[in-house]
Amino acid sequence: MAASPLLAVQALHAGYGKTEVLRGVDLTVSPGEIVAVLGSNGVGKSTLNRTLSGVVRARAGAIHFDGVSIEHEGPPMIVARGLIHVPEGRRIFPNMTVSENLELGSYRRARPRREQNRERVFGMFPRLRERTTQYAGTLSGGEQQMLAIGRGLMAEPKLLILDEPSLGLSPLLVEELFAFIARIRADGVAILLVEQNVVQSLEVADRAYILAEGTFVMSGTAAAIADDPELKRAYLGL
Repeated sequence: MAASPLLAVQALHAGYGKTEVLRGVDLTVSPGEIVAVLGSNGVGKSTLNRTLSGVVRARAGAIHFDGVSIEHEGPPMIVARGLIHVPEGRRIFPNMTVSENLELGSYRRARPRREQNRERVFGMFPRLRERTTQYAGTLSGGEQQMLAIGRGLMAEPKLLILDEPSLGLSPLLVEELFAFIARIRADGVAILLVEQNVVQSLEVADRAYILAEGTFVMSGTAAAIADDPELKRAYLGL
């Protein structure tokens, strides 16, 4: 018997003011799975992330996480349940040290295991260990992204939402980032990878959804989508 999805989204509608951005999306992520949500700018990817993490309230539809309905819960409760969102643009605290930024990641969840989790983060991102007392704002772009992901891992996520993690990184750092994403999944963390970087996302993901104008126009295994030339041309600009 197949395991129940860790995240199950049904007929989700969300938006801002009079503008509806998401128009009835359905999505599942199973435990330990990497699921990619792909699409160009402005199709609703960040709105989806913000709605799942409680920053934007769903207008209709259901969001179940780990067997519990969360569409009416606020961000602190959703974080406490283990759904952790690493937002686009890193959003680190530039005037705090690397160590202080990581500590904030365990503010709401996993505080008793802060030291073990910090060691786990340093094991994955050794460069952060070398910079524990450095102000986060002085780090390179790649190091800031490592810090943002590391801060998310401090909360022992069951599901980690990564919003455009490769944005603004050099090709070499993008390669490194996707290797880190595979390692995080190897540790048993499910990942919702929301990206414009289609090729590498499909290489690391198990399944993928294509978002266009607020609806999913296609979903399937990452391999099937990677092999569909018409799909890539029509929706992904490849």
